[in-house]
Amino acid sequence: MSIKPYLIAGSTGLALIWGATATAEDAADYPSGPVQFLVAAGAGGGTDNFARTVKPMLEEALDTRVTVINLPSASGAIAHQRTANSDPDGLTLDFASSTLVTSLAAGQNPTGLDQLTPVARMQSDVMTLIVDPDKYADFDAFMQQVKDNPGEVIIGGTHAASPDRMAFLALRDASGLDMNFIPYDEEGSVAANVMGGNIDGMFGEISSVLSYMESGDMMPILVFAGERLPNFPDLPTTVENGWDLTDGNERGIFVNAETPDAIVDKLETALKEVYDSEDYQQYEERVNLHYREGWLGSDEYRQKLESNYELYKRLLDNS
Repeated sequence: MSIKPYLIAGSTGLALIWGATATAEDAADYPSGPVQFLVAAGAGGGTDNFARTVKPMLEEALDTRVTVINLPSASGAIAHQRTANSDPDGLTLDFASSTLVTSLAAGQNPTGLDQLTPVARMQSDVMTLIVDPDKYADFDAFMQQVKDNPGEVIIGGTHAASPDRMAFLALRDASGLDMNFIPYDEEGSVAANVMGGNIDGMFGEISSVLSYMESGDMMPILVFAGERLPNFPDLPTTVENGWDLTDGNERGIFVNAETPDAIVDKLETALKEVYDSEDYQQYEERVNLHYREGWLGSDEYRQKLESNYELYKRLLDNS
């Protein structure tokens, strides 16, 4: 194995890093031991379900054993720090959502994009505006309420630097609608306050509110997408309203920034094999994650993260 300098484009610009470059023989030996998934979220949520779905598939693809460790503290910042400080051998994988970059833009995440290498994005969940259908029959009714009562309509979210708050800020910025946001500690508290009539709505993924939709307690009225979703043809989109907003909650995998390129490449290839498998695609369809392409390789994912960082930083600075 040799050592060479290389550039990483991160949240603070280009950084010169001295890192190891693996030979073909080094990469052939990967993984050299068991792999651990550090999940930057609690048990039972979307990121945790994602990691636990990938676990047996990646074990088979790499012929190794995987341990899943949940590290939800500080919006997942502990998971990011441990990954950045781990040995650069590709054996510690950080499973993270868009909260990684939203919290970074808010100055709440000490681990920058120059300290982690994105291996792949595997999910691009669809963001929606969700309300109590007894209060708002559709988005037109919601929008009329906002226009008639500027500053009085309240949207709830999980915390001040969450992907759902970024969706709120993006919609407010693009539409000019005068709304306010209240952060809560847990998503369950947000949903309870929507159903209890204490707030007017929340942002979230369709996959997270399916049970509420079935019971009729909550319903999405707007989707961040270019085209209407096949399973929800009556749900209007941001783009058809003239707002170029299509971001959702993304989920992907990261390693220590000094991990050799050859190991990153081998891991990326294994994750693409998992992503393309029938079992994984069936899982995505089952939980409504199949509406748009989730896969981005390492280089493309880094570019997307940097673009998102700049967008979220601007929205937060103007909020």
